[in-house]
Amino acid sequence: TRLVFLLVFCAGTAHSLCPTIHYAGHTTSMMARDNGALRVLRMQGGGPDKTDLKIGFLGMGIMGAPMATNLVKAGYDVTVWNRAGDKCAPAVSAGAKQAKSPAEVVKSCDITFAMLSDPEAAEAVVHGRGCGPGAVEGISSGKGYVDCSTVSPECSAAIAAAVREKGGTFLEAPVSGSKKPAIDGQLIFLCGGDKELYDKCIPFLEVMGKKQVFLGEVGAGAKMKLVVNMVMSSMLTSLSEGIALAKASQLTVEDLLDVIANGASANPMFALKGPLMAQGNFAPAFPLKHAQKDMRLAVQLGDDVGLSMPVAAAVNERFKEAKRQGHGDLDFSAVHKNFE
Repeated sequence: TRLVFLLVFCAGTAHSLCPTIHYAGHTTSMMARDNGALRVLRMQGGGPDKTDLKIGFLGMGIMGAPMATNLVKAGYDVTVWNRAGDKCAPAVSAGAKQAKSPAEVVKSCDITFAMLSDPEAAEAVVHGRGCGPGAVEGISSGKGYVDCSTVSPECSAAIAAAVREKGGTFLEAPVSGSKKPAIDGQLIFLCGGDKELYDKCIPFLEVMGKKQVFLGEVGAGAKMKLVVNMVMSSMLTSLSEGIALAKASQLTVEDLLDVIANGASANPMFALKGPLMAQGNFAPAFPLKHAQKDMRLAVQLGDDVGLSMPVAAAVNERFKEAKRQGHGDLDFSAVHKNFE
């Protein structure tokens, strides 16, 4: 088998392309990479970037399920686990195997990815608290553990130490992106840890994302993710206040969003979330409770480095209030409900 690349130059934003391409008896994985006007489609069906490595995935939530499913669709041997086993169904229906515990996944796989909700869940799965034998029980020399969860730098370092103590290698790889980028394989991975494991994981990261960056030692990826999410939530809160102020001033939200979209503050998040907020559509892509957790960790990081962050602190309070009102399971744009 051979690896073939098709270079398709698209005019403007036109992305019309036959979704299935056949060559020498093989079919594309449909994992198109859009790099400006250049789209590269990798042909699946073997080739030098295909390995015999077995991949594990722990956590089948909003993010983990589509990430694991994309690995399966790309032709990799994937074993999945989730505390609530029925959430493994999408990946299993795509061809993944399902294990009964984190340890079983790690024992049967060469590299295991984890995408869990918060630091407490990430450490519980590693150490086997309330989930059966933990991931660390399956670690042995040569095995890799990649944690894509958004956690504190201290949590990431603790998990790395536990994995390395058993002879494994560790990579933190929190992601920038939410539900739709996870489904489309358009995440950004912010990595830190063992460079050798990072290099080994690049083919898998390229299936699940559009970009990956190696930032250095363990903790660097976690810190970058907190900074990015702090900026994102602060921007969204500002948009929320702008929408509320426009309505209170007898201006239409549609006009406000139109002006923003054609000015210097235009950005993809405002273009996506603004109309949904105006419609009162807060279907979760990135749950508000997780956004508030990230804001809390970002403010804590600021304290740790001695940096005053009054804007982030105020935004965190807005998210805490929305969470107190019972909106934690809605999208993080439901911070706008503070004005209702």
